[in-house]
Amino acid sequence: MSLLERARKLLPRMSDTEREALEAGTVWLDGELFSGRPDFRRMLREPWPELTERERAFLDGPVEEACRMVDPWELSKRRELPPEVWAFLKRERFFGLTIPQEHGGHAFSALACSTIFAKLASRSLPLSAVVLIPNSVGPAELLLAYGTDEQRRHYLPRLARGEEIPCFALTEPEAGSDAASLTSQGVVFRGSDGRILLRLDWQKRYITLAPVATLLGLAVRLRDPENLLGKEEDVGITCVLVPASTPGVEIGRRHDPLGIPFPNGPTEGRNVVVPLDAVIGGAAGAGRGWTMLMEALSAGRSISLPAQSVGGAKLVARV
Repeated sequence: MSLLERARKLLPRMSDTEREALEAGTVWLDGELFSGRPDFRRMLREPWPELTERERAFLDGPVEEACRMVDPWELSKRRELPPEVWAFLKRERFFGLTIPQEHGGHAFSALACSTIFAKLASRSLPLSAVVLIPNSVGPAELLLAYGTDEQRRHYLPRLARGEEIPCFALTEPEAGSDAASLTSQGVVFRGSDGRILLRLDWQKRYITLAPVATLLGLAVRLRDPENLLGKEEDVGITCVLVPASTPGVEIGRRHDPLGIPFPNGPTEGRNVVVPLDAVIGGAAGAGRGWTMLMEALSAGRSISLPAQSVGGAKLVARV
């Protein structure tokens, strides 16, 4: 028996989520590197992106100013970003880095976003985390790719201006990024007025920005016992937008991951009722949550978190 065959018997099988993540998207130079025999001439011929003048101006202006406004030592004692920093981030549209300009955002490139995250992290990891989440693993990205026109018109300007502070609730007490292990539930039913509604119940934890969020992006398993959507009873994983003010939503408590003072905590929902158009993409988006999650997670893991790690390494080296 070969070593590979022995390992196959010992190791767990690849989950559907892991397989979906591997098959999502395309490869670039990473494909060359992992081939074992990279064509360096081809790699050197690739056109490398550059920052635009507008992106450089934002880095040299608002980003530098945000770094000056944060005192890491004071932040470690306060455990909160000062109100004036929050106000500055909203005024300069830090929460709309990837949102198109027609919706009030900056429409910055992936290079600009990663450079901004790295710069902020080189000054303060909590500051970087607060800016990173709305621009990577958050409702804005999913709305841009899958939202209805009405959802984009309503939410994207509010997200860009910081009127809505978003979080995305995926991790649960017994499930991490493996969406196949989700236990949070949604049930489709018809209300007394004839409208199709969703009743949601969830328990999430380790959700960055949850303690301060006004808008929750939520992943649940959706069931349709009466087949009101015409997609059979087991609709599948679905992404839903839930205002934090909705009756039954509980937020505000905090975790303290690694002692780093950024907003992170649990959120729970009991018998939370929302309209069908709260589903990202409307009725057509019901059951498409798996694909949405794979795209959202890949953007955060390939661009945002590595950039933050680079900035954090610079911070550690400086300290």
